[in-house]
Parts: sequence; structure tokens; C-alpha cells
Amino acid sequence: MPAEWERHEATWIGWPHNRTDWPGKIIPIHWVYAEIARKIAPREIVRILVNGKFHEAIAYRMLARAGVELAQVEFFHFPTNRGWTRDFGPLFVRRKKEIAIARFHFNAWAKYKDWEKDDRIPELAARALNCEMIRAAVNDRDVVLEGGSIDVNGRGTLITTEECLLDKKTQPRNPDLSREEIEEAMRRFLGATNVVWLGRGIEGDDTHGHVDDICRFVNANTVVLCREKNSADYNYRVLEENYERLRSARLEDGSKIEVISLPMPAPLYFDGRRLPASYANFYISNAAVLVPTFNDPADRTALGILAEAFTDRAVVGIHAVDLVWGLGTIHCLTQQQPAK
Repeated sequence: MPAEWERHEATWIGWPHNRTDWPGKIIPIHWVYAEIARKIAPREIVRILVNGKFHEAIAYRMLARAGVELAQVEFFHFPTNRGWTRDFGPLFVRRKKEIAIARFHFNAWAKYKDWEKDDRIPELAARALNCEMIRAAVNDRDVVLEGGSIDVNGRGTLITTEECLLDKKTQPRNPDLSREEIEEAMRRFLGATNVVWLGRGIEGDDTHGHVDDICRFVNANTVVLCREKNSADYNYRVLEENYERLRSARLEDGSKIEVISLPMPAPLYFDGRRLPASYANFYISNAAVLVPTFNDPADRTALGILAEAFTDRAVVGIHAVDLVWGLGTIHCLTQQQPAK
């Protein structure tokens, strides 16, 4: 699986339609999506999943009004349950110098009952692109995996969390698979020769431990890791434990991982529930790094840290206070398709 900063042919997103994901906020969410597409479109195709012609017409009008370069937009009439394309969308890999799709399955984070439409997207994408699809199975058992649960450096190292992938009770993805079998699946279908296991994810994370809210590669040997300054906050101990794990972890070549600290915004709540607001949920497109911001004093610090890490493209803040009501932000919505 190539690193996210490698050149893309396209970015896939699913146009939002499930109003239960953003109670009372679906219209503002459409405008945030349009802004994300506007920032991506100048240097790659934006491939948008819609439920049909009516859904496409709504998206097209909003994209046009937002000034998106429409020649760079392609619509696919692939019905979805939700819009979190990172987790159910096609996971692209390079295989024999061609782009293929590693066909993992999706079970709505082992939490929701409506997932069948989302789970079909990799097959529909493979058919539409006429590319190979590789069944991800271990001992003839299909493997469930969400894109937000992993991050890779494109050289063989993959980072994930035990809370998400090894859980057997709360939100189990693969309750019958051992750690070794999961690592085997990563090696065989994503090319991960080296798996770094972090512990838990942040409070409020509906996915039960996705790594893309806590730790991300910014180049082949460097990660940014969220750190919490308030020692009374739940996230403080969780993130410090992950920091200690990274200090002793190694890359695929045996070298140490360089760790850059990324701040956390102040806690955000909706209806009494803490939301998973995190600057680590950025997306690296060809044109820019899109970073969620939260009207927080730490926004500027986070943008500055990421601007120093990504000197080859713009680092752009995207207002995400409305987005995070849906329990995810920019990385959760997007999935990259590498260039051939």
C-alpha cells in the first residue's frame, strides 16, 4: 500500500446523505464537503459516490456554487449507507506495477446494523476501474478492516492500535483471528512487513481506537503523534502510553521512528457526548494537506507543525466543528487512489 503523500490519480469521497450522522447539520456538511473537493480538485480527480441521479444533481449544484473545478469531478452511482469512505472504500495497493484493490470487508465498526451497501463499494469500484481485486482472507476467513484503523509509510511499516484490531468483545472486527493472523493479512494484502502496535485511541472515538485520530506518518521515518497537556484529561495517559510505545518501536529497516508532538484541541461535546476532535485526522492530497480545525487556539499551532512537516505542498485548515458532530472529520471522509 503506497504512502498517502505519494502521487494520486484520484480521491474518493461519498456525498453525505445519512441525516442521522449529523443531526440537524446535513446542509452545512454539504458545504464542508464542497470545500474539501475544491481544495483537492486542482491536482487530481475527485471521484464522488452518490445514490443516484437526484443525489448527483444536489452534489453538482453545491460543487458548482462552491467554485469546484467540475472537469475534475466524476460521479459514481454506487449507493452507500454512510459517507465515511476511508473505512469502507477501496483500499488501493500496487501489484506487479498495476493498481489493484485489496478486498477487505466492512461491518460498520461492529456497531451499526446498516452496512451492506458500504461493504459492496470495493467490488463496484474494481468493476468500474477494470482493476484487479484481491480477496483479503486468512485461513479462508474474510478479514474485516477499515482504512482509518491503519496508517502506512509506503516502505513496509504499518501503524495500528490494539484497541481496534485486537478487540474481542466491545466492537470486534475479527474475533476469530489472532494478532499473528492479522499481521499476516497486513503482510500479504498490504505489503506490511513491519507492524507497530499502539494501545488505545482517544475518548469519543466511535470506531473504538482508529489510529488516524492519534498518529500519522508524515514521511517514511517520521510520525506526528497527538499529545494532551492536561494530565486530568482521559486522553493524557492514553497518548503518553502511545508515545512510550513509539519511542521503543522500529521501522522496517530497524531504525527508530522520529516522533513529532501534535497538540489536542480543547474537548468538544455534543448532547453531552465528547467528540473525537483531533488534528491528526488530516488528509494528504496532491495539492494540499487538509487539516481539521475547531475554532481553538491550538489550531494555529497544529497548522504550523504540519506546515513544517509538509514543505512540498500547502497546509490548509478546514473548519470541522460541524463535521466532527458525525464523529469523524477529513481523513475519515476521503480515500486516495494512487497514480499508476
